[in-house]
Amino acid sequence: MTLIKSISGIRGTIGGAPGDALTPVDVVKYAAAFGTWIKARKGKKVVIGRDARISGEMVSSLVSSTLQGLGLDVVDLGLSTTPTVEIAVPREKAGGGIILTASHNPIQWNALKLLNEKGEFISSADGQEVLDLAAKESFSFAEVLALGSYVRRDDYIRKHIDLILKHKLVDVKAIRKAKFSVVVDAVNSTGGIAVPALLKALGASKVKVLYGEPTGKFPHNPEPLPENIKVICQEVKRGKYDLGIVVDPDVDRLALVQEDGKPFGEEYTLVAVADYVLSRKKGNTVSNLSSSRALRDVTEKAGGKYTAAAVGEVNVVTAMKETKAVIGGEGNGGIIVPDLHYGRDALIGIALFLSHLARTGKKASELRASYPPYFISKNKIELTPEINVDRVLDAIKTKYAAERINTSDGVKIDFEKEKEWVHLRKSNTEPIIRIYAESQSEAKAAALANRLMADIKQVTSA
Repeated sequence: MTLIKSISGIRGTIGGAPGDALTPVDVVKYAAAFGTWIKARKGKKVVIGRDARISGEMVSSLVSSTLQGLGLDVVDLGLSTTPTVEIAVPREKAGGGIILTASHNPIQWNALKLLNEKGEFISSADGQEVLDLAAKESFSFAEVLALGSYVRRDDYIRKHIDLILKHKLVDVKAIRKAKFSVVVDAVNSTGGIAVPALLKALGASKVKVLYGEPTGKFPHNPEPLPENIKVICQEVKRGKYDLGIVVDPDVDRLALVQEDGKPFGEEYTLVAVADYVLSRKKGNTVSNLSSSRALRDVTEKAGGKYTAAAVGEVNVVTAMKETKAVIGGEGNGGIIVPDLHYGRDALIGIALFLSHLARTGKKASELRASYPPYFISKNKIELTPEINVDRVLDAIKTKYAAERINTSDGVKIDFEKEKEWVHLRKSNTEPIIRIYAESQSEAKAAALANRLMADIKQVTSA
């Protein structure tokens, strides 16, 4: 069993002993800590929402009751999406929000993802305050006449879609004229509610939904990687659809499938959307250190400046604000459109990508071929208690000291001559070291990743 306590939230597997997994005791403890933090900032209301995980209803009941017990008013969006909750928090003038989702993690996982009053993930400092409150159990619950209220709101996905339709770069007229036929893989979570509704509002001529019932019983690994989306790839090609759309359980990551049945590539979701945005609005872009350099190429071609941020949505958002970026995100299919909200949002990503397709008149495969050809090899090494991650990273840094090295988040090594890079970092959400490598061919990227993994194993076995 696993319980991961980080500044970005509390994530763990359901069941087991308190403190070792995400048990009801742990849910109440960390919900109470976050509620106490909100009260200290004079907040009076909290917005919550969840994906369709089997454990979601139980966790949601525990969270809402705990917040009410602190005297906070709860606005429950029920089955929702991460970006929808992010949008709802400021509109409800709430002191914060909690999204009950473990994103791409398998069915046994759940999490409390914590938002501030702006509907953005809380900062490192704020996250540490919440963890300290939990550790000290510094809670004071309300007396009976001061308990908080509870209200259920089921209209926010519709509100979210309405905001997307009004966005100045979403060309609804062009999308309707294009009469796109689309297949959606909603992995039996809330994407089955939100994505078809969005496509209908945009005027797609045909929409077929795979795994659209929000039962929480994921039909495959819910992370939208190529090896996990083979069914929709086959369906797109067989049915001669224009596009396949894949979202993760909480709908903040977007993967696309070309009309020929091949994955568009999660890394290129952001690249394509940024290309479209920059063609209509000059400005800067941001992605994290583990994302493709293709975004930098597209940005510089459009006359903008690209910035690489440390991994983590809150770090990308901070860099976007500092550089006044017009578009940003992460190479895992996370699109952040700041004039909608500062959060990864697959729904606005879909609308902007379809606008791009419609306005260019290109097929998805033709659009993909127009971008610089980079390949990323994504790998990981499981951590065991005896592995000293800092020692590993220091050893790698020393070995490659002659190359350009960035240590703002783990160790990133740029091999400028070969136009390739490798990024090693400890995950914030799983007990692993991530090793991402990029080069101009799939074989070269894999070889670079394998070389660094061999280096790591040499250090850990010494």
